[in-house]
Amino acid sequence: MVSSSGNVRIVEQKATSSLSNAQKTFNRLSKKIAKQREELSAWQTTIPLYQEKYAREFDPLLQSFDDYRVQLVHIFDRLYADKIFSKTDRTKLQHLICAMAADLLDSGEHEELKEIYNRHSGSDYDAEEEQDNQEIKSMMERMLGVELGDDIDMRTPDDFIDQISRQLHEKLHQDAQDFENPPASRSSRKKSAKAMAKEARLQAEAQQVSQSIREVFRKLASTLHPDKEPDPEERARKTELMQRVNSAYSNNDLLALLELQLEIEQIDQAAINSISEDRLKHYNKVLKEQSAELQHELDMVEMSFRTHFDFPPYGALSPTMAVTVLERDIAQIREDIDGLKEDVESLQDPTNLKRWLKAYKIVRRTAFDLDPFSGKF
Repeated sequence: MVSSSGNVRIVEQKATSSLSNAQKTFNRLSKKIAKQREELSAWQTTIPLYQEKYAREFDPLLQSFDDYRVQLVHIFDRLYADKIFSKTDRTKLQHLICAMAADLLDSGEHEELKEIYNRHSGSDYDAEEEQDNQEIKSMMERMLGVELGDDIDMRTPDDFIDQISRQLHEKLHQDAQDFENPPASRSSRKKSAKAMAKEARLQAEAQQVSQSIREVFRKLASTLHPDKEPDPEERARKTELMQRVNSAYSNNDLLALLELQLEIEQIDQAAINSISEDRLKHYNKVLKEQSAELQHELDMVEMSFRTHFDFPPYGALSPTMAVTVLERDIAQIREDIDGLKEDVESLQDPTNLKRWLKAYKIVRRTAFDLDPFSGKF
């Protein structure tokens, strides 16, 4: 969906003149779309680099981090029944065992910890996970206004996000279809003259919008059609340009089509400045729809990224911020691993563990809070 980064805008022709509301709207939407394109392009560039760095540097450290935490769960479970521990000590140990085991199990690995978790929690991990997944699914359905179905796999973030995106696209498409072709039960009702006039006006506007884009496309196609070009080099250039034209047209990307007109000098800035008010009205409708589609795509890319890499669902996030957080997390997990190495060696001694438990405070957290354990004891 991302095309050239140029920002088509209308320029005031005289110092004393001012732009009309339609012209200001055109410029505002053009600027907004250019920014959305840049953001989407930044994500598309950053995500593969982030994934590579994550796999090369963070993943091995995370595996080591989790291995030490698994050892601690087994140590705490093994020592739990030692007579040196009081009832309060055992309560703290159970809290530690359940919290760490649940977090490790949530990663989809370490199935051997389920028996330990179930024994100390007095519940069943699989049943709790199913309940949590159903609650998350219901929340997403309410937020997004879609039905996700019973076959959705909540354990696979990418599949979950893909299905949400697909459902939203289908809903948007169906809403558009319902608008253009009302259901029989609704369309069979007798409409007032005012309602019929409004419907006719909206249909006429939709046709004008489609016609506006089609006219720009036809002008470009007539100029760039490679079959009419005898020179091989020029034919290759026009073929590449025509591919961009076809892509922009298929995406209803009006700005990209206008940018291509400027690029091949089919129009100039004066032509942009003199677009009629009626034409601007249709153009602005196209740009609003284009901006909404770009925003939807941005939201889906960001949601998928947040889910896949365990970023909080809310709060500011940009590609630059994501990379900065990853670099910070790599440095932090190295420190945490060093601390865990010491803990695994020290806390195997019941006396050392009892001394450490004395200072440990149980913090009750909800399912939406961050992991209560940083890995550093």
